[in-house]
Amino acid sequence: MNEKHSFSERPSHLGPSLMPTIDCQKFHDLPMMKAIIISILALLFVKGTMAQHKPAYVLYSAKGKKVSYGKMIKKLVKNDIVLIGEFHNNPISHWLELEITRDCFQQRKLVLGAEMFEQDNQPALDLYLQGKLSPRGLDSMARLWSNYTTDYAPLVNFARDNQLRFAASNVPRRYASMVSKYGFEVLDTLTAAEKLWMAPLPIHYDANLPGYKHMMTMMAGHGSANMPRAQALKDATMAHFILQYFVPGNLFIHYNGSYHSDNYDGIVWHLRQRNAALRIATVTTVVQADIHRLLPENNNRADFIICVDDDMTTTY
Repeated sequence: MNEKHSFSERPSHLGPSLMPTIDCQKFHDLPMMKAIIISILALLFVKGTMAQHKPAYVLYSAKGKKVSYGKMIKKLVKNDIVLIGEFHNNPISHWLELEITRDCFQQRKLVLGAEMFEQDNQPALDLYLQGKLSPRGLDSMARLWSNYTTDYAPLVNFARDNQLRFAASNVPRRYASMVSKYGFEVLDTLTAAEKLWMAPLPIHYDANLPGYKHMMTMMAGHGSANMPRAQALKDATMAHFILQYFVPGNLFIHYNGSYHSDNYDGIVWHLRQRNAALRIATVTTVVQADIHRLLPENNNRADFIICVDDDMTTTY
């Protein structure tokens, strides 16, 4: 039992070795060993460096300067309202929405809200937040988006687990559809109860706002002048219910498609029409082939811009 064995030997009673035998005498050339070790370490360093230079996204300021996530959070928590503009099928958008919410919650009391929930579904959402309705029950009672489970349930569950209010801020889509066909006048035919699910009438509308003008340009020959009006109904309604649920001293975080808040337009314009003193910050999402330099056309879209690699997989 006290016998010593070289690395190349193995007691017969232990059976054949599964490891290659090593003869220490062959390692008398230390310079060669050092060269091999240095080469291996260099290869690992290069691979690690390549991995670090393949980020999924880069954060930028409105001026197109790279900014750290921590600095963004420090800026966001100083506001009354934060609008996070997402691409509805972008996993980076959804992941950062949750991360931003969690990190802001460490410093501020929060109220949440989202475009993805329509105001007539508020009672069902409230029951779920109170623990009185199961996920299946919420799915039955509310019109949930097809990507709710993967993309929005984490936000709703965060609100439930932390006893936060969550506003179903959007107008029921059937009314937006009516406006897109017949204009704002059709809203006058609604009942008093139905009008409670939208911004007070008449809807403030400026056809010269850049977002609405751009919409008409994009849909040239494929839409009517009422399409921007339907968008304005959504923007005005979301702004209205953000203010309805806003608690002075708390931070309201709202999740919406980027087009609703890009270029400080849409929801932002309607919020400022109602209360110009509000401190509002915006975050948006863009995709680029090269995320290491923000394209000029993406400057000033928002206070903070999440630039995502256009190879990023989508959730649908």
